[in-house]
Amino acid sequence: MTEPWLTIIGIGEDGLSGLSEASRKALAKAEVVFGGERHLKLADIGGRGKPWPVPFDIAPVLACRGRPTVVLASGDPFWHGAGSVLAAALLREEWIAHPAPSTFSLAAARLGWALEETICVALHAAPFERLVPLLARGTRIICLVRDGKAAADLAQWLTTRGWGVSRLWALSALGGPREHIVESRASDYVDSSAPSPLAIALLADGAAGLPRCSGLSDDLFAHDGQISKRPMRALALAALAPRPNELLWDIGAGSGSVSVEWALAGGRAIAIEAREDRAANIRANAAAFGLAHRIQTITGRAPDVLAELEKPDAVFFGGGLDAAMFERVWAMLSSHARVVAHSVTLETETLLTELHSRHGGTLMRIEIAHAAPLGGFRSWEASRPVVQWSAAKGASA
Repeated sequence: MTEPWLTIIGIGEDGLSGLSEASRKALAKAEVVFGGERHLKLADIGGRGKPWPVPFDIAPVLACRGRPTVVLASGDPFWHGAGSVLAAALLREEWIAHPAPSTFSLAAARLGWALEETICVALHAAPFERLVPLLARGTRIICLVRDGKAAADLAQWLTTRGWGVSRLWALSALGGPREHIVESRASDYVDSSAPSPLAIALLADGAAGLPRCSGLSDDLFAHDGQISKRPMRALALAALAPRPNELLWDIGAGSGSVSVEWALAGGRAIAIEAREDRAANIRANAAAFGLAHRIQTITGRAPDVLAELEKPDAVFFGGGLDAAMFERVWAMLSSHARVVAHSVTLETETLLTELHSRHGGTLMRIEIAHAAPLGGFRSWEASRPVVQWSAAKGASA
């Protein structure tokens, strides 16, 4: 092909008048123009316009390969838009893009916020819980929401979780003649009639937010007692050394607390748990922390359920490890994988000692005591000792 057949154009509320000359030329040449109903109306496309199918699907665009075609998207097509989905399905020389200012950029410009210091989130197709790891006093967040009702629901969600005193701006139809901005406290916001497209800007205040270190309070998790307690979880995460986008296998996940803290550090996790009631707790915890998109829960027994899974960067054995399971899991791992195992039984401690001898790494015995009442006084109450073995497969002895 001598030139791209597909042009991806960002369009704002100012319609054709806000488009570049290159964008207008591409529209004039296009045989077919895809976009949302609002986009097609803004560009005054007429009979050449093809609204997106519901559910969203780029197949009709790909069927036009080789013919002059335009896709219209809101603002910047590569910021929560269709641009990246289309680019992933095409060769680089097949398409060209002409972005416009995104809703995030326009909102920041109206409020005078530094965009690089502002968290931008798309909530029009995601649960409000995505905000849980992000909320902290003084944090600036701009959210895209579906409509006015969703904005009111978000304000109520914030209020019930202790963020009601946060300053909130509802910014609708930015950049066009219908532009409208309303400011209030989250607890006072009730307007559900704001027109789309709609963004909610938030200057968070109120509750403390989640700590950024490992070892969250056990009370934050749904569990039946089967949970890696806070100090041991912090030590496990320190040994696992999570990095963004890495994958964890959490074997014998219990409540999924290790998976949650791994995902809070930017990774992905597959939590494997034999009992369905505990698997339900894992799913509930993932949803409560806004991490359901990062934590997959599998009900079943390792290693039988592992063979078809994506290979991990790290594995955590929280309990139930035996020699046969270890050998099968170890054989599945890539050369860079890290393994961390905890034991509270003498039998598993013996296994970890032997694995340390064979594969190297670090072997620690951890004993923790907490102050507790003893009659009218206080004394130290010891927890069961935990043995931790951690090793990297590629560094095996």
